[in-house]
Amino acid sequence: MARAESPKTLFSDDFEAGTERWEFLDPKTWSHNSDHGSQAIEITDRKSEYKPPVRSPLHVALIKNLELGSFEITFRVKSTKDTGNHRDCCVFFNYKDDQHFYYVHLGARPDPASGQIMIVNEAPRTPLTKNEKRTPWGDQWHRVKLVRDVDTGEISVYFDDMETPHLQVSDKTFTHGRIGIGSFDDLNAFDDVVVTAK
Repeated sequence: MARAESPKTLFSDDFEAGTERWEFLDPKTWSHNSDHGSQAIEITDRKSEYKPPVRSPLHVALIKNLELGSFEITFRVKSTKDTGNHRDCCVFFNYKDDQHFYYVHLGARPDPASGQIMIVNEAPRTPLTKNEKRTPWGDQWHRVKLVRDVDTGEISVYFDDMETPHLQVSDKTFTHGRIGIGSFDDLNAFDDVVVTAK
């Protein structure tokens, strides 16, 4: 029996060589350091000088020179400040510009503005999901995976459990664009980002 090929890695960064492969929409709120056991990038200020044209996340780090339709991204994230119910991190994808993109908001307690898969389409962010499951944040490192399939519309998000989706929806509004990580307005460290072909 032929062995199945492993997924093709399109991008991988453990930040040991710096941050040249990333675009930060507000560089002043990010740092590159080894404060959490290895080189990582970290959001250091909840406030931001970045003012998106419609209500959407303030802390955005986009991978340079990579635009995809279908893909899978995995990374490690550590929340560095417990801000309660909206403690979060975000994953951005099929990002065309600052008014056309999807993002996942992994907020601690779900409501229409937290803990949902969102779309920004020339209007303030709108939830595509009606999730009621809490995101089980702690002070340790967590693993996140997002799977995007533009043919089926699948958007599946995993948090620590890499087998069962934490959030899932189907949408085909945007089918190509950039990929990124960040937060709406909270503090996180990120490491070991890997993007593979879907």
